[in-house]
Amino acid sequence: MVKPEDMVRSAKAGPEYGVGVYRDITEWAAGTPGWVQRLGELVTEGGILVFVVLFLVQWWRARTRDNRAMAHALLAPLVVAVVYVVSEIVKVWLHEERPCRDIPGVRPIASCPAPGDWSFPSNHAVIAAASAMTLLLTWRLVGLLVLPLAVLVALSRVYVGVHYLHDVAAGLLLGALVAPLLVGVLAAPGSWVVGRLRGQRGLVPVLGR
Repeated sequence: MVKPEDMVRSAKAGPEYGVGVYRDITEWAAGTPGWVQRLGELVTEGGILVFVVLFLVQWWRARTRDNRAMAHALLAPLVVAVVYVVSEIVKVWLHEERPCRDIPGVRPIASCPAPGDWSFPSNHAVIAAASAMTLLLTWRLVGLLVLPLAVLVALSRVYVGVHYLHDVAAGLLLGALVAPLLVGVLAAPGSWVVGRLRGQRGLVPVLGR
């Protein structure tokens, strides 16, 4: 059985084997055209907004559909929020320093986050993966289309210089594993709750039907 102290030690050792890859990527990124760098910064932040918009569209569509569809629409952002909290707990527990602060001489494209904003795992990768997986389970066609976006958002965090590669890999894995589990557990009770609440007139603008 893996002990907690071993996990902490492993995470803190991560940068030792991730420095070379990080340097290679950031040096390559620094030499890319300015418009590519701006696009990288746009993807790293704007990609999350795409998921927010899709969640809103999914909710709007669900207002005229069955209880399960509405439950899925409401659960999707809730599940992503829960996975984000889990990621934050892991970050605070392991407190891995950002590579843009820890490695001398690097030139990240994006501004390095403030001290205390830890690196492992990447919250952007966690949110992107959790969002894509919940959409895949609850709105399959769109979910398939946004899976590549989730990976792109994660990789952009390394490209702009604010994460190690293993930070985003762990974030993708965490989001992709935990989000579907939560949706599977909560879908049935969520549908029941929606069915009960849809009978209340004051909630019609929110729940539809």
